[in-house]
Amino acid sequence: MQTKALMWMVFCFGVLCSTVSWSSPSGEDDTATVAPPADLKLLNRSVMVFRATLLGETPEFRARRAKTVISEELDEMGEHLVTLEPIQGSFMVLIGSRRAFFVFPKDVDSLEYDSVKAAAEGAASKLRQVVAESQEARSLRLFLQDAGICLLATLLFAAFLRGGFFVRRKLLGEMRRLMPQHVKALKVAQTQLVDAHYLYSLVSRTIDLLGWALTALVTYTWLSFVLSRFPYTRPWGESLNAYLLNAVGYLLESILDALPGLGIALAIFFIARGAVGLSRRILRRMAAPGNVSWLNQETLSPTTRLMAIAIWLFALAMAYPYLPGAGTDAFKGLSVLIGLMISLGASSVIGQAAAGLILTYTRTLRPGEYVRVGDHEGTVTELGMFTTTIRTGLGEVLTIPNSMITGTVTKNYSRTVQGPGYVVDTTVTIGYDTPWRQVEAMLLEAAQRTQGILSQPTPQVFQTALSDFYPEYRLVAQAVPSQPRPRAELLSMLHANIQDVFNEYGVQIMSPHYQFDPKHEKWVPREKWFAAPAKEPDEE
Repeated sequence: MQTKALMWMVFCFGVLCSTVSWSSPSGEDDTATVAPPADLKLLNRSVMVFRATLLGETPEFRARRAKTVISEELDEMGEHLVTLEPIQGSFMVLIGSRRAFFVFPKDVDSLEYDSVKAAAEGAASKLRQVVAESQEARSLRLFLQDAGICLLATLLFAAFLRGGFFVRRKLLGEMRRLMPQHVKALKVAQTQLVDAHYLYSLVSRTIDLLGWALTALVTYTWLSFVLSRFPYTRPWGESLNAYLLNAVGYLLESILDALPGLGIALAIFFIARGAVGLSRRILRRMAAPGNVSWLNQETLSPTTRLMAIAIWLFALAMAYPYLPGAGTDAFKGLSVLIGLMISLGASSVIGQAAAGLILTYTRTLRPGEYVRVGDHEGTVTELGMFTTTIRTGLGEVLTIPNSMITGTVTKNYSRTVQGPGYVVDTTVTIGYDTPWRQVEAMLLEAAQRTQGILSQPTPQVFQTALSDFYPEYRLVAQAVPSQPRPRAELLSMLHANIQDVFNEYGVQIMSPHYQFDPKHEKWVPREKWFAAPAKEPDEE
């Protein structure tokens, strides 16, 4: 009784000293001299973390003193009962009849009685576990029993690894035998989609990945089980088990938390899919003749795609906050990176796409029309969003960016003709001493001799310029598109017929240039105005 009373007096005096605030003469803050916390560890298990300083005893000194007392008590034989006694808002932990350590409010950073009591009970519970484990460590029977269990677990672990490698080898062998037979069925028309060799390599690597993941999980479980069987390593095994359970719990909790948002995102995408189908049907009805002038069969396809893209982009923007991981820094960083890449690299792409839309909705070009873009001419075979493909009559296929077409003058030889076909034109320059009526008649006769040039509408000859030395004649005619002859070949035949006709009538094709005035005047007398094959008006 006297010893217990003395302990009470020492404790009360320590509490009084620890709660009184002393001011240093220099006015410095005493918090700068607070000792760091110390962890009381016994048999590799953390029992209590001391933070308060009592009667000049730092947390580290208190931890060493408590460890010494507990170790001395555990070295003695007998039952070591751990009890807890409250003392003026604090608690004293006893092991047997000896004081192990005190738990003060400052040790738990709380002045609430319940918090201090909970911390003291937790420390006492851990100390009881240390006592039980110390007794277990001294038992040879329990040690041999745990060693046998660990040996059995190790044998099962080794058998699992060997069985896993055996199953992998058998499975890959069976796949190697059966895969060539089943891969032949994976065809589209006559094209083999997947080669058996590459498919086998992909499947084998997938199986290896799953096997190593399962091996790592089983190894982790075996290691935590073996460590948990012995008292000294049991805290490590418990830590491994707790980490695995926390990871699995965190994963399951994340999945459960993401399910409502994922459900909303899926609902948004299903609604968007229905809206795309509805818009497609509405636009198809609006494209019927007589409804909307700018929407026809030519602009229906790009308009449908643009409407679908707009709906899906809107759906993505609406569903983005509900996607799993949308609020994480990694997801935000990836979004910023994608946006930066698009802003830096998509300016020319967007310009080409805008030019393609302009060509589509202004109907500047249509597939099948013969056009001239800058120095290139040919038949339009494909009008895409970014480029336009033109096939020339010389066996060339030109791919022209749409921005180039919108930025230059485009000649369309098929748009102004009467009915189907395209315009064929050529230019010659003849001196002033040749009657213009004769030149026009010869050009028209050459057009009549050329197969593929229509007689209706009638070919026409225009005098497009009266230059200093010669007039310029331009023959304009219409060709039949059903003829399997490209425009370049048709022009070649027309030029050949023009040369033949001019040679037959003795007219030289030339563009004269003078260095001095000729001796005779270069003019055409009236009697030569209607030289053959030209005809006078009364003869027609």
